[in-house]
This record gives sequence, structure tokens and C-alpha cells, in this order.
Amino acid sequence: MEYSREKIKQIRNLMFLAAALILAVIYSERIFEGVGFLFGILSPFLIGGVIAFVLNIPMRLYEERLFARWKGKSAAKVKRPLCLVLSLITVALVIAIVIGTVVPQVASTATEVGKKIPAFLEDVTEELDLLTRKYPVLKDQVEKLEQLELNWDSMINSIIDFLKNGAGDMLNSTVSVASGIISGIVNGVISFIFALYILAQKESLEDQGRRVVSAYLPERVGRKILEICSLLYRNFSSFVSGQCLEAVILGTLFVISMSIFGMPYALMIGVLIAFMSLIPIVGSFIGCIVGTFLILIEDPVMALWFLIWFLVLQQLEGNLIYPRVVGNSVGLPPIWVLTAVSVGGSLFGVTGMLLFIPLMSTCYALFKESVNNRNLKRHGAALPRTAAPSGKTAPDPAPPGKPARAGKLRKK
Repeated sequence: MEYSREKIKQIRNLMFLAAALILAVIYSERIFEGVGFLFGILSPFLIGGVIAFVLNIPMRLYEERLFARWKGKSAAKVKRPLCLVLSLITVALVIAIVIGTVVPQVASTATEVGKKIPAFLEDVTEELDLLTRKYPVLKDQVEKLEQLELNWDSMINSIIDFLKNGAGDMLNSTVSVASGIISGIVNGVISFIFALYILAQKESLEDQGRRVVSAYLPERVGRKILEICSLLYRNFSSFVSGQCLEAVILGTLFVISMSIFGMPYALMIGVLIAFMSLIPIVGSFIGCIVGTFLILIEDPVMALWFLIWFLVLQQLEGNLIYPRVVGNSVGLPPIWVLTAVSVGGSLFGVTGMLLFIPLMSTCYALFKESVNNRNLKRHGAALPRTAAPSGKTAPDPAPPGKPARAGKLRKK
């Protein structure tokens, strides 16, 4: 049996692929170590890219809306730095509002808790005295515990051994923590500067990327890759915008409803829940825990009502507001938004929740386009009738080889 050159080439490629997969399985541990090492080196630049992506959203808004009339080379030299500074001020102002609203209230509440602890301990002591008087069995057990002899020498020796052995470990941990902090600060500075460079030269970087793709890839493959990258950018940008809008809606609902019901710390808890709800679905629960603790110090019954009300609003937000606001912003049906959040959270935690919605939206758009293209090629009779933009039903596609029907011909 003779094989053609194309068949031999396919068999050879399959053999190479199988060998590569076998080697990847055998040396998987070393491969993961290498990937982790490479990720550690590139992490400042990856974080800088994320910072640039977030800052680019308000910067584009300023460039396209507020300073849209500024055109020309001289105006462009001033427009880009000005919009970048305004974007930095906007993000810093949002963070300052959240910190300035939440942190002082939490600190004052912690101070109140510290003041109430002695009175709480006295109440506990009195209750224990009452219990021992009512139930003599408890008193007998307490007396037996008091009669137990403790080996103080062994306890002191254990403490001395712990201090001897733990001093070096404590010193090593202190040095490692200090070096980690310094490394984090340095990486943060590098990431921030890298983000500023990206935002200042984003058009030239985009042009360079297009030229590299067109130089090293076939035209069809390069065009498809650029199309996917553009779709990913639009989906991620729309997801961040929709997530921020959903956080504002949820925080506003909490502030208004808590003010109506007379609950304490309405503004602070609303701002905290809005900020934490930037983490999809589960972020607002962190704000709920802090809010419940703060209200519990003031009024335990009100804390219970707040918890019930939070669960009601959480169901409304998770099943109605979030899928519609975020789903509409990325063009993804609500059921797939919930699926993306569940799968992403199960696989990669909070990071998976943030990434899987725009990723699934991109896959959904590409799969939808592929399905439509295949159906158009086949022109089967079972194709669904799609709605025209004016609300009327669009005509059925024409069979292969025949022109499509026109609506009305103009009279000559």
C-alpha cells in the first residue's frame, strides 16, 4: 500500500504530537516548575497589564466623551497625559472614599468592643456563679479541677525549649516577611510604571502587535487571531463596566433600604458591600459579615433583621440584577453567566469568577458565529426565521445557486 506525501506528512505530525504529549506527561513536574518560575519573573509585567487595562476604561471615557473635540497633533500631546492623570485621580478617589468610609467606622467599633469586653467578662462570671449555685454538680467538678497538681517544672522546661528553638525560626520568618514586603513593593512600582508606559503608547503597541502577527502567521490565521483578541478586549472591558454598574446598584439598594428601616451604619455598609461585590456573586457576603458584626454590637435583634434582609437582596441580585446587567454588558445569556461564575469559582476561586464570564462570552460569540456560518452554507429548510431590525420577520435564505428575494423593486 502506497501513501501520498500529504498522508505521510499527517502521520509524521501525529507521531511528533504523540511523542510531545508523552514527554509532557513524564516531565510534567519539571514543566510546572518551569512555568511557575517563568510566571514569577513575568508577574510584575502581567500585573502591570491588568492595571493598564483597568485604567484604560475611564481613560477612554475621558478621551472619547470629555475631550472628543481635541484633535490635532498639538492637542493629542496634551490630551493623552491629561486623560491619564484624570483616570488615576478617579480610581484613587474611589479607593479613598471606600477606605475613608469603612476603616474609621471599623476602628471605632473595635474600640467599643474592647471597652465592652470587661463588662462582658463580669457578666459571664456572674452567670457561672449562679449556675454553680443552682447545680452543685458543676461546683464539684470545678473543685476537682482546682485540686489537680500541675507539673510546673516540665511546663517551664517546655517553654524554655520552645523559646530556644523558636527564636531562630522567628528570626527567619521575620527576615522572609521583610524580604517579601520589599519584593512586593518593588514589583508594585515596576507594575505601575509598566502600566503607564502601556497607556501612553497603546496605539503604537497595537500597531506593532498587528505587524508581528501579519509577518509570522498566514493571513487567514492572523486575521482570525486579531479578531479573537479584539472580541476578548471588548468583552473584558464590558464586563468590568457591567460589574461596576452592578456594584453601584447593589450598594445603593442597601443604603436606601437600611436607611428606611432605621438600621445603623447604612452608608458604610452600603459602600463596603458595593466595593466587595466587584468580586462576582460571593464578594458581597464579605461585606455582609462585617456589617452583621457592626450592627450586632449595637443591637443583636437588628443584626438578625439585617442578615435576613441581606439574604433577600442577595437572591434578587444574584438571580435577577447580576445576570441581566453583567450578562447584557458582555452579550451572554443569564444562564451562562451563572454557569461561568460557578465553574470559574470551582476551578480557580475568585480569579476564575472574574475571568470566566468574559472568556465564556467570547467562546459563546465564536461558537454562535460558527453555527450561523455552517447553517448558511447548508441552507437547510429547518433554519429558524430571524427577526429583522424593524421587528418584521426576515425572509428565508435563498437556496444555493439562486439569488435572495428582494423586498420591493423600485419602479423605473
